[in-house]
Amino acid sequence: MLELRSITAGYARNAPVVRDVSLAVAPGESVGLLGPSGCGKSTLARVAALLHRPDSGTLLLDGEPVRRWRHRAPREKRTAFGVVFQQARLSADPRLPLTDLIAEPLRATGRGDEVPGRIAELAPVVGLTPDLLTRRPHEVSDGQLQRACLARALVLRPRLLVCDEMTAMLDASTAAALVVAVEDYRAATGAALLAVGHDRTLLRRWCDRTVEWDSLT
Repeated sequence: MLELRSITAGYARNAPVVRDVSLAVAPGESVGLLGPSGCGKSTLARVAALLHRPDSGTLLLDGEPVRRWRHRAPREKRTAFGVVFQQARLSADPRLPLTDLIAEPLRATGRGDEVPGRIAELAPVVGLTPDLLTRRPHEVSDGQLQRACLARALVLRPRLLVCDEMTAMLDASTAAALVVAVEDYRAATGAALLAVGHDRTLLRRWCDRTVEWDSLT
């Protein structure tokens, strides 16, 4: 269970982007967070994934308050989340071939021995062929890079997925394929999903319920 209670967060002193927002995602539930660009959805998503410390409020994971954030958070909490961002090129190290990009979380957690097996398992799931895995980000399309970023988010087998505008910059067929990959993973594992976006039709088709940003603030 993920609960955000009265979260206020921002990036500059006395200038919050998110003000007094509460949201909950139950185990196995898929929740769509719908709102216009610039309203603070991405900031809240980063708070939810333990990537940004809020100015005030409480985040609870399985009923236990989170007190540390980013690299200071306990490993079992950090690795509970898989995150896919809107702009794949800003979240991918341009020096790494896609294989190493996907493997980053495994190596960072001392599980490098799992890399070959997980890459072989995930590549077909997200639609990456062997020839693409050896290429670097500048050698692949935005859609192919986002496929690798989704595989990276899934590689530690997270129980909570945060997809922040995951499909916003993709063509319709790639977007549909990635949504299917997420749903197949959720069906197999029981993982929960927080999907952030501004496409009302997509979120309502994808998620169990959709929450309007205006209703949170």
